[in-house]
Amino acid sequence: MSERGETSALLTLAIPLAAQQVGNQLMGMVDAGMLGRYSDAALAGAGVGNNLLFAITSVGLGIVMGMDTVVPQALGAGRIADARRAVGAGIRLAILVGLMATLLVYAMPLLMQVVGVQPDVLHEAKSYIYLRAVGIVPFLITIALRSFLAAHHRTRPLVIAVIIGNVVNAMLDYVLIFHVGMGVIGAALATTVVQLLTMGLYLVAARALYPDEPAPPSTSQDLKTILRYGGPVGGQIFAEVGIFGVATVIAAHLGELESASHAIALNIASFTFSFAMGVAAATSVQVGSAVGANNIALARSRGLLGIRVGLAVMAGCAVAFLLVPEAIARAFTNDSVVIVATVPLLHIAALFQLSDGTQAIAAGALRGLGHTSQTLWGNLIGHYVVALPLILVLCFGIDRGIVGVWWGLSAGLTVTGAYLVAMFLRGSRTR
Repeated sequence: MSERGETSALLTLAIPLAAQQVGNQLMGMVDAGMLGRYSDAALAGAGVGNNLLFAITSVGLGIVMGMDTVVPQALGAGRIADARRAVGAGIRLAILVGLMATLLVYAMPLLMQVVGVQPDVLHEAKSYIYLRAVGIVPFLITIALRSFLAAHHRTRPLVIAVIIGNVVNAMLDYVLIFHVGMGVIGAALATTVVQLLTMGLYLVAARALYPDEPAPPSTSQDLKTILRYGGPVGGQIFAEVGIFGVATVIAAHLGELESASHAIALNIASFTFSFAMGVAAATSVQVGSAVGANNIALARSRGLLGIRVGLAVMAGCAVAFLLVPEAIARAFTNDSVVIVATVPLLHIAALFQLSDGTQAIAAGALRGLGHTSQTLWGNLIGHYVVALPLILVLCFGIDRGIVGVWWGLSAGLTVTGAYLVAMFLRGSRTR
């Protein structure tokens, strides 16, 4: 296939996957917007609860993402039965890991009491967590099914599900939060209902791929294979969530203004990061398919193509951050003081976009190769050997405050991206 054909194939897969990621971000933004109009305590409680829930669930998310290696490689090699057994094993693994994560999440209110979270915020966070925890297993099952569908290039069900999910979530939020007066419980219930609905839609779509063939039973070896690839990915995601959690805690320590500007800039950067995640998922499928077909030169070419496409997309976001940062920040707040404090963070985020996009897509390419341990090492080195010391020195040592925190984060992501690209180049050459 020509380079134009490869680019077209990548974009055909990446665009709907990115749309799905953006849709998921929109649901969270709608929840926050409606809760913010209900009460400050509800918004704060949901924010704290959601951050804790995601930090725990992210490990399970990464483990199940081991399917991003297993399924594309199996399909690329023509081993259809192996791919079908893998989805069964992925669902089993999602249930096992999800139940453990659910128990940990239910224990989190005890931790919040120990660290002294304000009573009204703690009350709202507990209500939110207890309901949202019900959706952890369905959420992880959708991750397994998403990998299976994406590897088959069946992305339309993913887009349909996220559109339906956004509509249902917004309607339920409005009715349950305001008309029924359930507040944070209504928001949590709406999200959980959408997670169950999404799981059902994905199951129907996955079953439709092989409607007349019984699914071959998965084995313990299938489960171990996914775990072998997914374990390091879980560690990678937890490491990344961890460093941003540290940054958020430091921002809160610095003061209300710093915390507000950090939260706005991080929300914006997370939203644009959804585009890179779509390209990363598509790159993982394309690289894995080439590896399965034993065409390592094609795998290398597809990985580098994904990185180039991702850089082009994120460069567009970076330009917007440089040219109209005030307008972007104003979409989240009318407070002129907070807007002024957010602008320098968005300027740093312009570089942040390129670094973050590179590391995400290079990690996707490495998942396709099956070199997932490198994604963990890259994040540990970038975030904890480079970023964390820099954050502490710049923020507290030379008193650069929240700006210093963001320069440290950006440096860590840059090192992570460079390391992962180097590991992909080495892995695709030596294989």
